[in-house]
Amino acid sequence: MFNKENIIMEKALIIEDDKDISELVAIHLSDMDLEVDKAFDGKDGLMKALNNQYRFILLDLRLPLLDGFEICKRLRMEKVNTPILMLTSKSEEIDKVLGLEMGADDYISKPFGIRELLARIKAVLRRYDSTQTSSETEEKEIRFDDLYINVGMRIVELNGNRIELSPKEFDLLIHLASHPGRTYTRMQLLNQIWGYEFEGFEHTVNSHINRLRSKIETNMNEPQYILTTWGVGYKFREN
Repeated sequence: MFNKENIIMEKALIIEDDKDISELVAIHLSDMDLEVDKAFDGKDGLMKALNNQYRFILLDLRLPLLDGFEICKRLRMEKVNTPILMLTSKSEEIDKVLGLEMGADDYISKPFGIRELLARIKAVLRRYDSTQTSSETEEKEIRFDDLYINVGMRIVELNGNRIELSPKEFDLLIHLASHPGRTYTRMQLLNQIWGYEFEGFEHTVNSHINRLRSKIETNMNEPQYILTTWGVGYKFREN
């Protein structure tokens, strides 16, 4: 006989100090067959996120004890790749930019409609699942001179030394290195890695490219791997 209690449900984490919002969202996530954990301050949310495996995290940026920026930053530093959807105030554009640069996958502004929220969650999960699938099917190893990339294990080495990259930095590197010689505009990279289809966040790509270069290039003023196509965007060098 089928016993639903034997099913191990995937879990989501809501880090939101407004209990009414948290409870409303939790009800709808349960309809997606997700078990929901809730945290009402930043420190509790960070501990839950570090000590459990979640399908995704809904993260408010304005939290007591520890804000959402710091939570996102620490999770990515600890190699927690769980998709993060930020909750931001509608009027503060800088919040959205900083959140994305800290490693969040998408954002939604308060006040929001439940249908829009659920649509964004599903879109984030589709992109994440697509990235995981493509990582499994792409070439497992990429080598360019002293740069070594193991796609499946998400390892990058330069001259035999391990290079620590954030999830978005790694995805950006893999995307460029998998298509050497092909130039991508900032908007194309934004859409491919972050999934956004609107202008205004291209400088997020620039920030990630600069950080990536600082880690894999011997001389950032004369990069060997990630090249600038002036007036257009970026490309990975050809062998």
